[in-house]
Amino acid sequence: MSLEGLRVMGIDPGLTRCGLSVVQAGRGRQIIPVAVGVVRTPSTAELAERLLRLSRAVGEWIDDYEPDVIAMERIFERGNVSTVMHTAHAVGVMVLAAAERGIPVYMYTPSEVKKAVSGNGRADKKQMTVMITRILGLSEAPKPADAADALAIAVCHCWRAPLIARTNQLTMKAANQ
Repeated sequence: MSLEGLRVMGIDPGLTRCGLSVVQAGRGRQIIPVAVGVVRTPSTAELAERLLRLSRAVGEWIDDYEPDVIAMERIFERGNVSTVMHTAHAVGVMVLAAAERGIPVYMYTPSEVKKAVSGNGRADKKQMTVMITRILGLSEAPKPADAADALAIAVCHCWRAPLIARTNQLTMKAANQ
């Protein structure tokens, strides 16, 4: 099943730095980079102001690049409950921005993204950056790491989307029988 032309917005969620990317699926496993960036919010600002800035920035990216789907890193326990809670708030406003526009959101764990992009679920940041630079044919590595991570998440979804589509078709077929 070909999903050529599928436009995916990848998000590496964070309250202080949030990586954003847009890629488009090409033929086979080819991925075409469209845009990459990082939204920053000052740690000195109130939580509500920071979340509003993130929501607006993600909404603008969605409106400007018109992705078909959004792929986002799934939050996992990092040992610091405060960091996890802040990231969870950020994820909430980004999912809401997508939902307001009727765009489906898919979430992937860091190890799923690493395995899809590098073949190793325990790859480090440097390995991931090298691989994403190579996969996308970039002339230089995306910086900071949040930008590279957002691209990796989008690539992961592009490569997993055909399986997801087939699974959805089989589920629909079984439900109709």
